[in-house]
Amino acid sequence: MRLNEANLKNLPTGMQQPTYDRKKVASAIVHLGIGAFHRAHQAMFTDAVLASGDLAWGIVGAGVISDDMKKALLPQDGLYTLAEMSADGEKIKVIGSIVDVLGGPEDADKLLARMSDAGTRIVSLTVTEKGYCLDVATGKLLLQAPAIAADLKSPATPKSIHGLIVQALKNRQAAGIPPFTVLSCDNLPNNGKLAKAAVLAYARELDPAFAQWIEANVRFPCTMVDRITPATTDADRAHVNGKTGLEDAWPVVTEEFVQWVIEDEFTMGRPDWDKFGTVFSDEIERWENMKLRCLNGSHSTLSYLGQLTGRETVADAMGLKLITDVLDPLWVEIREVLQVPKGVDTAAYVDSLKRRFRNPALKHKTAQIASDGSQKLPQRLLAPLRDRIAKGLPSPAIATAVAAWMHFAVKTAHTPGGALNDPMSDEILAQARKRTAAADIVDDLLALEKIFGADLPANAAFRTELIGKFVELARNPAVDTAAQIQA
Repeated sequence: MRLNEANLKNLPTGMQQPTYDRKKVASAIVHLGIGAFHRAHQAMFTDAVLASGDLAWGIVGAGVISDDMKKALLPQDGLYTLAEMSADGEKIKVIGSIVDVLGGPEDADKLLARMSDAGTRIVSLTVTEKGYCLDVATGKLLLQAPAIAADLKSPATPKSIHGLIVQALKNRQAAGIPPFTVLSCDNLPNNGKLAKAAVLAYARELDPAFAQWIEANVRFPCTMVDRITPATTDADRAHVNGKTGLEDAWPVVTEEFVQWVIEDEFTMGRPDWDKFGTVFSDEIERWENMKLRCLNGSHSTLSYLGQLTGRETVADAMGLKLITDVLDPLWVEIREVLQVPKGVDTAAYVDSLKRRFRNPALKHKTAQIASDGSQKLPQRLLAPLRDRIAKGLPSPAIATAVAAWMHFAVKTAHTPGGALNDPMSDEILAQARKRTAAADIVDDLLALEKIFGADLPANAAFRTELIGKFVELARNPAVDTAAQIQA
């Protein structure tokens, strides 16, 4: 029996489900990138707003590249199951805030029409670091990216997020409709500023005068998002469906903890998310940096070391002393150069991260976290590294984290058929295969300027520190590195 509106009555007694009339919900938010994180986070907060009686904020979810989620959720009337897992148990509920689902290039016209419609007041994004098509070193738009290049040739029929946003805004301006707010919910520092930079760069290529209009009239608030949400597995589906008695093609499994901090800058109003735990703050950059560096920086470090020591999940990795002995001093180094939001105790924050990482009910794969290292390292680890260098401080724990990424790349490069899930995979693997001596490998990977810039390879103290930690890992019998390395 499939999860859908008609079958909600068959859910177990007491299981949370939409109590509002979903037929009366207005579509006011278009969300680009309708994956697990959006459904564990923004859609859940919005469901709470709808349940409070404010039916003005339904979500139209769109898969810009794939129609997989559309195929899963349309037969379910947009409904899906959210399972919040903790060491103490689980809470399972059905979320109803997604009122329509679009997906794939075949729906591009419908998506553009929906974004151009006066009823759409917010266009939100979770498209990952790669979706912005910005060079990680320079911040410039990658005009040669296939989706960008195609849209610049045919701007009236866009497929990329940049093209869709700009064309929809142009349509609205022509029709006398106010611009929507562009709300980035991606796990990036200054995500609203990055979204604005990407949209403006694209618009300038087409119409510099319209780019000026966007800059003057459209709001791009920054946000900080936090909820550990692994990719859904078949085991998750079986477990959740067994609890509900209904078949959900794509449930979401997440942790109990959730946090969302937003700049309060909206052109056409917003839901009262703050009534349900969201924080509106003027210190968004401090919140972002604390989360990206403390949580995501340690998560990335743990994932590379986990991959090198055969630890499949985060909880498994937290059971290995070799890994926790790296994370503890890493958190110290990060906190020493952190600008903290008012009222936040960073020691307590780090303790909460340890509890979250040890959650045995959440099967968060180290392989999933280890993806896209070229996009993640600059914000998560290299930013605090540069802050420490500026203060003349050594960074042995951060050097160990970067060395772990390098070993992960080298091991992949020397594994038959090995490939990194990374937009720079070819460049990274080519550098990782060039030489076999430890110092040479470090220099070759440091030469990837898109990741490390020109300053870090030229910093003799950091280079020495990094080579030492790379050799230390290579000699550790618990760490499975490439046999070709000459330490």
